Amino acid sequence: MREVRESRKVLQMTHSESAPALHPEAELLLYCARTCMDAERAERMRALLQGDIDWPYLTRMAQPHGLMPLLYWNLHTTCPKSVPEAVLHQLRRHFDINDFRNRFLTKELFKLLKLFETHDVLAVPYKGPALAAAAYGNLSLRQFSDLDILIHKRDIPKAKGLLLSNGYRSQLSETQEAVQLCSHYHWGFVRTHGEICVELHWAFTREYWDFPLDLDRLAERLTPVSFAGSTVLHFSPEDLLLILCVHGAKDCWDRLRWICDVAELIRGQQGLAWEKLLMQADRLRCRRILFLGLFLAKDLLGAPLPAEVWQKVQSEPVVPALAAQVREGLFTGADCITEDHDRYAFYLRMRERLPDRLRYFYYDHLRGYLRAFPTLMIPSAKDRALLSLPASLTFLYYPLRPIRLIGEHGLKFVRILLKNLAGF
Repeated sequence: MREVRESRKVLQMTHSESAPALHPEAELLLYCARTCMDAERAERMRALLQGDIDWPYLTRMAQPHGLMPLLYWNLHTTCPKSVPEAVLHQLRRHFDINDFRNRFLTKELFKLLKLFETHDVLAVPYKGPALAAAAYGNLSLRQFSDLDILIHKRDIPKAKGLLLSNGYRSQLSETQEAVQLCSHYHWGFVRTHGEICVELHWAFTREYWDFPLDLDRLAERLTPVSFAGSTVLHFSPEDLLLILCVHGAKDCWDRLRWICDVAELIRGQQGLAWEKLLMQADRLRCRRILFLGLFLAKDLLGAPLPAEVWQKVQSEPVVPALAAQVREGLFTGADCITEDHDRYAFYLRMRERLPDRLRYFYYDHLRGYLRAFPTLMIPSAKDRALLSLPASLTFLYYPLRPIRLIGEHGLKFVRILLKNLAGF
């Protein structure tokens, strides 16, 4: 039964001696999560396909990871006769629909970039079609559902007006818009019938991540990328690789597609300036974040890292353990970083400097407690159930509440905090 197979890790070891064993569908998906198939992996795929493959489960697993196009591409080009005809037809249909939508979105992207350029708004496509072209070399092979565009925050009002005048509407109310500009880093718009979603970004992460790679610096290094008969300015390969690693890290790398993006960019950009990239990561204080993305791309998808870079990545403290945590959650049917305190600890461990951990701790955790402090100190039914007091002594519930909260949550919180603020 699939439920039994999902709950255990079986079969042989893959990709590294420390990697957990994978069931055949997960291993097959890993082999298909690439644009180039070598003879060794192709032979292993054929061997796997001789066994009992649960095709509905494989497609259910590929969809949330965003790998349906690559799954079809590699099965069709490597061993189509080993795939049931109905399954291959289903995958081909999904591939064609994705290809049609990608080209539809690409045309809209070109239209919007031209619109912004005409009105002196510097706009750089982020993810979506430009990434498919830069990393995969083929618009059909990457799955995306919206258009992300990076602009200056000062240009948001002008960009909003341009989108509204071209049939888009904001996904936020007027009250929400003000909050979004103050506390977030992107703003979504949809065309009248919702067939296209455009997200305007003015940063890559929230404030507490402190990733100071802004558009002014990026604009100095933009490079042309050509696809679908047009050429647009896009991030340099080094900037793009760093951006992809930050993007994956902020979401705990819970989609294999994001790891695939990193691996494909490395494969397609053989002339990457690695020393320049490492210096940039050090300057931005995100070396460990970069190394985690590189480790996952190499370990899971065989990204061709230079030997000296791979040696540095492996020697970075904590990175192999973080990668193992990500890998465990990708295919076992259980997200290993679902609890708030697990995600919180994961974020802290990705930062190599104590000031950055303290900053994250304040913005993501402590600031919320401080703002909610007056409400938190109001006694609840749980406090009253702990100790029954006469009406004349109910004021004692106020000092009792913090004592109860510390006893209930304090030890776990302090243990997580001490573990992750020191020793990494």
